[in-house]
Amino acid sequence: MKPVNLISRLATFRRAIALCALFGPLSMVQAADTDHRGEPRLERISYTSSLDKTERDFFLYLPRGYNPKSDKKWPVILFLHGNGERGNGKDELDYVLIHGPVYEAWIQKKDLPFIIISPQLHMFDMDKRGISYIDNRSPAQIPERLTEGVPPREPFFATPQPMSGDAAQVDMSLIPPLLPEGWDKVEEDLLSIIDTVQSRYRTDKNRLYLTGLSYGGFGSWWLASQHPDRFAAIAPVVGWGHPSYIGPIAKHQIPVWQFAGGRDQTVPIQYFYPGLNRLEQLGHPQVRFTTHEDMGHDAWRRVYRSDDFYHWLLDQSR
Repeated sequence: MKPVNLISRLATFRRAIALCALFGPLSMVQAADTDHRGEPRLERISYTSSLDKTERDFFLYLPRGYNPKSDKKWPVILFLHGNGERGNGKDELDYVLIHGPVYEAWIQKKDLPFIIISPQLHMFDMDKRGISYIDNRSPAQIPERLTEGVPPREPFFATPQPMSGDAAQVDMSLIPPLLPEGWDKVEEDLLSIIDTVQSRYRTDKNRLYLTGLSYGGFGSWWLASQHPDRFAAIAPVVGWGHPSYIGPIAKHQIPVWQFAGGRDQTVPIQYFYPGLNRLEQLGHPQVRFTTHEDMGHDAWRRVYRSDDFYHWLLDQSR
């Protein structure tokens, strides 16, 4: 055996041991208990957070037709939720079902041909800051998958302000690149979750997609900038990318589809342009930007229910 092969195998073996230590026997049992009949499944997978050593769960959606005994490999979406869906990763994990691809696939029964990873961001004391949509949330808001049919969709946010097409923010030097207590704080957990799913399920490693809304949109830009070799495409929704994070994404030419709401009063439209323009200045050939001028911050509702969104992802490969 050549020395370089031995070194490589030892590294792989050590990484496997580290993953087993992180995720433990409980998640292995859950993974082995996958339904073989081909119907969609929503699994809860346990892991130990590297941040605070607590046990937490994340959702794993397995699409119709998934079979662990088949040779077919499935594309994967990593979805990062917004600020209002934070929680302890246990009895609060269901808040993650309120929005995004898992809501579409599991609650609205949209037949999405992806394995979908949906973790929950730690609260980080956001429930002590007087944020109304966190303080006033209740389990009654969590949608349920119906035996027959699907529940009615929530109405869009009211947008009384006129459409304006605001000009771009020129100077971003004083604008913080990240929101406080965001997804960057759980980087190690996210990478370990990706690794364990890719190692235990039949996934296509060349078709790992990253998307998120609001806080998760910012997190998508950040995570892609730190690990640009891992993702086949990113689709940040109502969360802009700071120009300081653009270089690695442009270098690896990760296809980007950015979404914004023209009437968004939470994440103003003018901050989206500098990062996207920087991508093009660096010669990035695959930059899309869709602004839903008639919508506010919840433009994600339209984005994630759109067939075009998922077709575009499937067209991308690393």
